[in-house]
Amino acid sequence: MQISHVIQIKNMKKITNICCIGAGYVGGPTMSVIASQCPDIKVTVVDINQDRINSWNDEDLDNLPIYEPGLKEIVSKARNKNLFFSTEVDKAIDEAQIIFISVNTPTKTYGKGKGQAADLKFVELCARNIAKVAKDDKIVVEKSTLPVRTASAIKSILQHTGNKVNFEILSNPEFLAEGTAIEDLLNADRVLIGGDDTPSGQEAKDTLSSIYEQWLPKERVLQTNVWSSELSKLVANAFLAQRVSSINTISALCEKTDANIQEISRAIGYDSRIGSKFLNASVGFGGSCFQKDILNLVYIARSYGLMEVADYWEQVIIANDYQKSRFAEHMISSLYNTISGKKIVLYGWAFKKDTNDTRESPAIAVADALLEEQAEILVYDPKVSAERIYADLDYLNTRSPEENRRLLKVTNDPIEATAKAHAIAILTEWDEFKTYDWAAIYENMLKPAFVFDGRRLLDTETMNSLGFNYYKIGQS
Repeated sequence: MQISHVIQIKNMKKITNICCIGAGYVGGPTMSVIASQCPDIKVTVVDINQDRINSWNDEDLDNLPIYEPGLKEIVSKARNKNLFFSTEVDKAIDEAQIIFISVNTPTKTYGKGKGQAADLKFVELCARNIAKVAKDDKIVVEKSTLPVRTASAIKSILQHTGNKVNFEILSNPEFLAEGTAIEDLLNADRVLIGGDDTPSGQEAKDTLSSIYEQWLPKERVLQTNVWSSELSKLVANAFLAQRVSSINTISALCEKTDANIQEISRAIGYDSRIGSKFLNASVGFGGSCFQKDILNLVYIARSYGLMEVADYWEQVIIANDYQKSRFAEHMISSLYNTISGKKIVLYGWAFKKDTNDTRESPAIAVADALLEEQAEILVYDPKVSAERIYADLDYLNTRSPEENRRLLKVTNDPIEATAKAHAIAILTEWDEFKTYDWAAIYENMLKPAFVFDGRRLLDTETMNSLGFNYYKIGQS
């Protein structure tokens, strides 16, 4: 049985009210889990995007703006009880004792640091709004991925523009893997809380720790200074992405030899010093964190004159880009160096299975390369909308929106889409792709029929026996 306990800090009321600014991939699931595990605390998630809030409040839980296994069950348990989604930002700030900042921090597309540094304009706007609205003491928690020393900038804004109230700034980075976010929250390896090494800073850290300790063992809630916490997030993602890029570069070598990347991954994964996680070769990593965090790390290193450090980590991104372009180039060369007018079906658009997140998805880069060669593409993804797919392509600004829509179509029928297709590319590891009647698909397609498996999802011997020209990344 869960035992809730009262949380109290100096000069503040009992912690009964939490606000989160930002109802995206981090804020929505994180606050939903906190609400479900802390029924005595009112949790309000606010966002200025009315459509997003409407989706969070939709009676049909299948229409939530984010797809995560287990999320709708968590939301159903707590919504309109102690979990609320609203556009009334100022009201929520005023009422809350703890405020999480969980807004977007994209890579800058302008000015100093363009292409590498994090764009903090949304974080600064949040800080200024909190300072304007707050009338009593608050704990403000960085939940967005932020550069080192952002907490000090937030603190400066709050102290110099507020209503003379006291703010404690904490860093509480998320370590969620999309597709397993709910499980990652409920059974976290660790929760990291960084704050000032002062009596009031320690009290704030203990307060936030106590919330997580309502469902996690105390030893998994780690406290650090604020700068260690901020940098730990970037470094964790950089290390994970480094493993992906490392194994992917070896997959290219395997294809030139008789080696099998799966056998290599298994062999080195048995080494207890290395371990088996993040050693699955693929068309490349994507998602909201890996590339953004590594580029941020590169920018920080360069800003301190650590050029060799920056060059080292930048190579992780270069290797990932190489893997995506190499996959597309292999498709083109296999299809006799001409794909103009050829029908190619893409299975998957999300950057990984069990999420509808498409940020930095390898599918975008592969599709863009094929469209440059005037291929006619059909895309199927079980969770990603046509609107999102076209928005991803339009954002690249490689060609006009009209041309994107002329050359690329989105389908809801993955089998019918293969009629008279020249090739299929598997770009997301959705489990359903393994269950398809590939013999029937082969009959649908023009011959020779090509399948390019960028996720190593299917069995080589089976696909070859059906008659496919089958390419699995990491095997000759």
